[in-house]
Amino acid sequence: MTDQPLLTVRNLTKRFRVGKQTVTAVDDISFDVRQGECFAIVGESGSGKSTMANMILGIYPPSSGNLTFRGKPLPAERNLEHRRLIQLVQQNPLSALNPRRSIAASLRLALDVHGYGDVGARKTVVRQLLEEVGIDPAVADRSPSALSGGQRQRVAIARALACRSEVVVLDEPTSALDVLVQARVLRLLEQLRAARGLTYIFITHDLSVVRNIADRVAVFEKGRLVELAATEALFTRPGETYTRNLIGAVPVVSADEVELRDRLTVTGSPG
Repeated sequence: MTDQPLLTVRNLTKRFRVGKQTVTAVDDISFDVRQGECFAIVGESGSGKSTMANMILGIYPPSSGNLTFRGKPLPAERNLEHRRLIQLVQQNPLSALNPRRSIAASLRLALDVHGYGDVGARKTVVRQLLEEVGIDPAVADRSPSALSGGQRQRVAIARALACRSEVVVLDEPTSALDVLVQARVLRLLEQLRAARGLTYIFITHDLSVVRNIADRVAVFEKGRLVELAATEALFTRPGETYTRNLIGAVPVVSADEVELRDRLTVTGSPG
C-alpha cells in the first residue's frame, strides 16, 4: 500500500426524486482511496454506502461533485477502459452469475467484451483464473447452480479480475456465506490483493469483517461521512457516538471460537 491516492472523491452528492420529494442519499462526501489499500465503507441500511459504490462504478451519475482516477476525471458515462479498471463483486453470486451460462462462459464474457486474445488464449485465462481462486478447472462447464455458495463467490471474484482490474468494489461479498466459508473467502481476497496489487473498496454493515480486512474505514450515517480513520484506531478510539454504537453491536467471539475458525479455515477445503 502507498500513500498515493488512486481514487479521489470530492464533494460527491447524489439526490433522487421520489414522488414529489427529493431525497439526498449521499451528501457532500470527500475521501481518497490509496493504491493497494482495502478501504471499507460501513453503515446501517440507508446510510448511502451502496449509492456511493454505484457512483464509483459509474452506475449512478453524481448530482454534484467529482471523481478522479490517477488524477484524471472519471466521467458519468464510462468507456470500456474505465469499466475494466473498476470492477464489482456483488453480494449474491447466484443472482450475479447468469444461470444459463456455464462457469467458463461467464468468465469468458469479460474477455470477449474487452477483446482479449484469441479463443485459445481466453480458454487459458479462464483455467488460470479458476485455479487462482481455488476452483478446480474441471467445473468450468458446469452451471452456477451446481456450485456451493462459496465456490460461486470465488467465481464472481475471478470474473472481476478477468481483465486485470485495478480496483474491486466488494458490495457485502460475504454476507450470504456461513462463517467458515466467509473466513476462507476473506483469506482469498487478502491473497489476491497481495499477489495482484489490487485496491479494494469494501462495502458492508459487518464491522467484524471490516476489522479483519480493512486498512481504513469510512463510517456513513444518513448519507454523511461522519468518521474516517485507520481500522485499529477506529475500533480502539472511535470519535463519534454513532461509530461507538456500531462497534458495540458487533457480536463477541470467544478466543476458542476464533482458534477453531482459523484452524478449520487453514485445513478445510475451499467453500
